[in-house]
Amino acid sequence: MIQVIAFYLFAIVTIVSGILCVTARNPVHSVLWLILAFFNAAGLMVLVGAEFIAMLLVIVYVGAVAVLFLFVVMMLDIDFAELRSGFARYLPFGVALVALLAGEIIFAEGAWNAGGLQLSRAAPTPEQMPNIQALGILIYTRYLYIFEGAGLVLLVALIGAVVLTHRKRGDVRAQNISQQNKRRPEDATVNMQPPVGQGVQL
Repeated sequence: MIQVIAFYLFAIVTIVSGILCVTARNPVHSVLWLILAFFNAAGLMVLVGAEFIAMLLVIVYVGAVAVLFLFVVMMLDIDFAELRSGFARYLPFGVALVALLAGEIIFAEGAWNAGGLQLSRAAPTPEQMPNIQALGILIYTRYLYIFEGAGLVLLVALIGAVVLTHRKRGDVRAQNISQQNKRRPEDATVNMQPPVGQGVQL
């Protein structure tokens, strides 16, 4: 009974926070609602026994991605009036996209329940093996090359982002270490003996 109550609690809060994330006028409030949705989705993952995915949701999405969104939104000078002005113009496209995604989900659910497909509803793992261990065995054995390919794709994206954002500025003096090492103390300092009552002339 307590599992059913927890499921409905987490599910309702996740749906409500997701709707408020989309409909909130302030982007900072949207990010905060998104963090709440991630936390409750992690609770749902714990209920179904996927504690590793729940941990990823909290550590990666809440601890890194959502907080990064929050800092970026707070640091940018966003014109909220301009953002709200284009909402009505893109509303039909958004509704059509939501209807398309919902139709795909309904079609996939119907195909899953239609029968005739030799698909198991759960991964065949031993009962004594934890969820994290079973997932690690699958990733580093059967899906090893796919996992390494995904890492290479992310590495290429990281290098591309650095290359695209790197700009050579002409108003910045570059550091020349060899000239600094060759410089003698007498080239940097000059002994002055000004007369009494007069300052140093540079």
